[in-house]
Amino acid sequence: MEQLLASLDALAAEDLAPLFGPALLDRLGRLLVAQNRFAAEVARTVREAEVSGAAEVDGLKTMTSWLRGHAHLSTSEAARVVRAGRALAHLPAMATAFAAGDVTAEQAGLLGRVAEPEALALAAGQGVDLGGVDTVLTEVAVTRPHADTAKAVHHYLDHLDADGPEPDPTEGRRLSIARHADGSISGRFDLDAVGGEKLQTALESVVQSGRCAGDERTRAQQQADALVQLCDNQLASGQLPMLRGHKPQVLVKVGIEDLVDAATGAGAAKLGFGATISAARARRIACDGTLTRIVMGPDGKPLDYGRSVRLVPPHVRRAAEVRDGGCVFAGCGAPTSWCDVHHLLEWANGGQTSLDNSALLCERHHTKVHHGFRVERQPDGRWRTWRPDGTEIRTGPGRTGPPLPAAA
Repeated sequence: MEQLLASLDALAAEDLAPLFGPALLDRLGRLLVAQNRFAAEVARTVREAEVSGAAEVDGLKTMTSWLRGHAHLSTSEAARVVRAGRALAHLPAMATAFAAGDVTAEQAGLLGRVAEPEALALAAGQGVDLGGVDTVLTEVAVTRPHADTAKAVHHYLDHLDADGPEPDPTEGRRLSIARHADGSISGRFDLDAVGGEKLQTALESVVQSGRCAGDERTRAQQQADALVQLCDNQLASGQLPMLRGHKPQVLVKVGIEDLVDAATGAGAAKLGFGATISAARARRIACDGTLTRIVMGPDGKPLDYGRSVRLVPPHVRRAAEVRDGGCVFAGCGAPTSWCDVHHLLEWANGGQTSLDNSALLCERHHTKVHHGFRVERQPDGRWRTWRPDGTEIRTGPGRTGPPLPAAA
């Protein structure tokens, strides 16, 4: 192990800058093989630790829980490692390819489903040649893309229990969310085919409706924005289940000095689930929110609190929806149900909550306007949009010439 770690230190010390394409790819290929071999040794060691009850040394019952707590693996990843370790004894072809670095850790976890107790019992009852299955599936894993391995394993398991009861699709659904130091989150989810189809259909409807001129977002960014938009729509509808006796809403706590200050104010506001954001982001959220004044004492305890006031009353919002018909940012046109009511002059800086001081903006373009872009309504009723550098964003055939005349 000491020699291995020393070799890794030597690799990490290498200067990669002089290398070019072929040399880098060759190095990467060898590292990936080594990574697979490392994963095979991890799985083999985890299996021996499971058989010997090694987790008990640290006061835990299972290696899955040990991997979660001591190795900081996610629940799904810890289960995959344990499953791959258990499969080594039943799938020798896979074990050999795994140890040689020809099969990835993720593929080994997939093939490990074939060796789970229930699948083994069904195979034995039907006289299935598990050695042949092992050989065929390992060949697929070594020679074909990952998706083909998943399809082959599912095909085998479906036919193995073709007469069994239809499994409950909800049992395999998983969603885990990890919060990072800056308040952002990342996660992993597993959905059955129907659940996945529902999610993709819902996201795609928002993605396609939200496309606008000059959209340079990647597909991944579009889908992430669509997911946030779906959440916005549900929160705004008021039809979600009650949460602690109140309608669910995004909570932001920020000091009045930071709220009225035009500076960014990094780390000045705190969200309901504990994340910290800047005062600038808090001001954007407050554009179309409900304000509650709370006076805090020197010991951090509330001394007084005022009545919650909706900054944009319903009649102003309805009027803005009728007037604007959707997001007014040039080239967008997202529907009114996706939009916040933006104060052209921030209310914290004296701007009135009135129709004349309001503009409908979708979440993405509302953020843009709070980061230097500007929208302005002309006397003829048209909206115009400017970039932070002062140039105007124009759309349509005349975008390189003077503004087009207003429609009659």
